[in-house]
Amino acid sequence: MAEAKLLPPPSNLNYSFIQMCTLNWTWNPPQNVSRSCNLEYSSDIVINKVPQDKREWSKNLFRVTDAFMDEEMRFKVRSECKHDNTSEPSPWVETSLQLKGIPGTAAVDLSCVWHNLEYMVCTWRPGENASSDTNYTLFYWFDGLKNPKKCSNYSTDQGIFGCIFNFTFPKVTNTYPTISILIRDDSEEIRPVCASKNPTTLVKPATPSQVTLSKISDKIDVKWSESETFPKGCLLYEVKYRNGDLDSGRIIPSEENSVSISGIDPNSKYIFKVKAKPKPDCYSSEFSSDWSEEKSIGEKRDSTISLVLIITIPLIVAVSTIILLVYLKRLKILILPPIPDPREILKRMFGEQNEDSQSCAKDDAMNAYDKLIMEEEIHSLILTETSDTPNSEKENI
Repeated sequence: MAEAKLLPPPSNLNYSFIQMCTLNWTWNPPQNVSRSCNLEYSSDIVINKVPQDKREWSKNLFRVTDAFMDEEMRFKVRSECKHDNTSEPSPWVETSLQLKGIPGTAAVDLSCVWHNLEYMVCTWRPGENASSDTNYTLFYWFDGLKNPKKCSNYSTDQGIFGCIFNFTFPKVTNTYPTISILIRDDSEEIRPVCASKNPTTLVKPATPSQVTLSKISDKIDVKWSESETFPKGCLLYEVKYRNGDLDSGRIIPSEENSVSISGIDPNSKYIFKVKAKPKPDCYSSEFSSDWSEEKSIGEKRDSTISLVLIITIPLIVAVSTIILLVYLKRLKILILPPIPDPREILKRMFGEQNEDSQSCAKDDAMNAYDKLIMEEEIHSLILTETSDTPNSEKENI
């Protein structure tokens, strides 16, 4: 069996920037390749000496990739004869992207959020080797812009840099171009960094507004305003509510901007809040809006008052019962006086008569004795007067 022939490699591998964060790798075809060879090119990307599993096969003499400016990026390509066992793939031909700036000075932790399909907010931290006076500048570009745009609305908060720029499309649009972001400094010592973002993965809806509550009997209706920026049917909602007496609550999903909740306690207070999130059919984002401001309906029972009532009511009943019993006892005595015992009456009557008779006897004895004394005194007086009379007569004679 004949030994497989080694194919010659592509030549003149090079690259160029077609946009600020997009590279176009090009090469020339190999020489002296058999006409029977179904020639294709296999290419791959290596970042920091680690293959990225982004191998592609194509008959084209170019490949467009993202640019990794803050890391060591190498591109390699080789020629192959597809479905041909008489030849072996050529050796790899490699080249690398020339890095600029000092390692560790590029912006890190780049994160972007597309708020309400209206504006993009990107934040990042300075590189560990960047000086404190580093002046990072953000540029962005997407298909539809002639030239990259420079962000002008910057902010800094506790060492975190940020920038906000408008990013809008017609409301009827359901496909969005990839956005390229470049952060660099005017100084050549600061290494630039590039990132390509799929905007549908960055969508964060605005917080639902104008939440209103209405209650009819045992049902509560919750409504809020529809989004003016999202296409109809591209948002899902969550309504969280709880009884005012409980800490935990329930979440009800909804595809409309209203829900109705039945079976509520008409004597309890209920608290509601709403948030929105992108519908997976429209966007691939995992972001949800912030919860709306809490709204409440109904009256919450005060547990302190209930406790006081629980303690006070039995006391009032007990005191009232005692007072009523005392009053009824007195009333009974007035209405139905007790029947006296005849024996006690007779005993009391005869006892009083005996005491009266004894008292009368004593009084009679005392009267008799006094009378006797008075008679004796009178008699003595008469005798005295009688004896005095003859003597006076004798003197007169």
